[in-house]
Amino acid sequence: MKQAGFPLGILLLFWVSYVTDFSLVLLIKGGALSGTDTYQSLVNKTFGFPGYILLSVLQFLYPFIAMISYNIIAGDTLSKVFQRIPGVDPENVFIGRHFIIGLSTVTFTLPLSLYRNIAKLGKVMLLLMSTAFRVVEAAGGSSSHSQNWDLEQVLQQSVAYPYRPAFLPKTEDAWVFAKPNAIQAVGVMSFAFICHHNSFLVYSSLEEPTVAKWSRLIHMSIVISVFICIFFATCGYLTFTGFTQGDLFENYCRNDDLVTFGRFCYGVTVILTYPMECFVTREVIANVFFGGNLSSVFHIVVTVMVITVATLVSLLIDCLGIVLELNGVLCATPLIFIIPSACYLKLSEEPRTHSDKIMSYVMLPIGAAVMVFGFVMAITNPQDCTHGQEMFYCFPDNFSLTNTSESHIQQTTQLSILNISIFQ
Repeated sequence: MKQAGFPLGILLLFWVSYVTDFSLVLLIKGGALSGTDTYQSLVNKTFGFPGYILLSVLQFLYPFIAMISYNIIAGDTLSKVFQRIPGVDPENVFIGRHFIIGLSTVTFTLPLSLYRNIAKLGKVMLLLMSTAFRVVEAAGGSSSHSQNWDLEQVLQQSVAYPYRPAFLPKTEDAWVFAKPNAIQAVGVMSFAFICHHNSFLVYSSLEEPTVAKWSRLIHMSIVISVFICIFFATCGYLTFTGFTQGDLFENYCRNDDLVTFGRFCYGVTVILTYPMECFVTREVIANVFFGGNLSSVFHIVVTVMVITVATLVSLLIDCLGIVLELNGVLCATPLIFIIPSACYLKLSEEPRTHSDKIMSYVMLPIGAAVMVFGFVMAITNPQDCTHGQEMFYCFPDNFSLTNTSESHIQQTTQLSILNISIFQ
């Protein structure tokens, strides 16, 4: 929303979700037409060995970079959770992001990733329902940061929540319809919705898999996902507008206990999502270098090597926004927009006027444009990143009422808020 502009961002979110829904169904239709059961074999049969290698690179890079981003999120969120434990020194190395990334890798993500069958993760993945707590957190958190309080409400909020900002300065272009970084926003949205790289894995795990059953599953999943995304995007952007960070939790102050609980749920969620990405990276390596089959020894070796490299990279990179953007435009966009459409157009014998073919013809050039221009803009105009730092409004002595027109009221109210906060 910050990159695209709020109104255009909502429209783009619906559009990307629709394209994702369409291409996921198209992908399985392509598999049915070609008689293949993996993304790689579909592209190999359609475009030969060069297409197979290109897809393998993309299909490896996307989940691999996603693993890096999950480590970054887990380190950022859980370190702030542990800092809220009474008596714990915030500077303690054992609650730092580096130690937490290493601990979560050894304790959770590596053991879970060693499973051979993705279906065995089903019981563990039930814990992903903790996402519901994030919905509660977002709704509750946004109500305490609104920019539209009058002066009396500002004072009341400062008394009730002395550690939370009662207001934020205005952002000049907060409510314009569109912003020039909209393509970067499409990259982030593509990253959020893509699951093409593991679609055949999930499809094959269904009981009696059919295109019709897959279509119903995808429609339901996308509808639920887009409304959850809109809810978070709206609450987050309405709360912080121009100060919105790539990782929304970085916007909240560390001494907010409700948000601390939200961070814990979020950290658990990404840790449990991590193994699904590792499954895909390992499958790509197995297909390209081992003919699709890994012995027990090589299964363990490949898993440990992939996770070790991802962990080391995530320890060196700490800005989530640029990771999401680059992964979205370079990997997610071709996997969503370009490759499924190209495969279907070559395999299908439907007339050119068929709705699936018309949509595929539209998606191809749009995907190419998003990929090229998104990459250029992500490099030349990267997002701001305040990783690990408290935002200025988390400190009472930085409060200022820039939204009021009368300087006397502004100075008086500012002093009152400061005094109340110190007193509290």
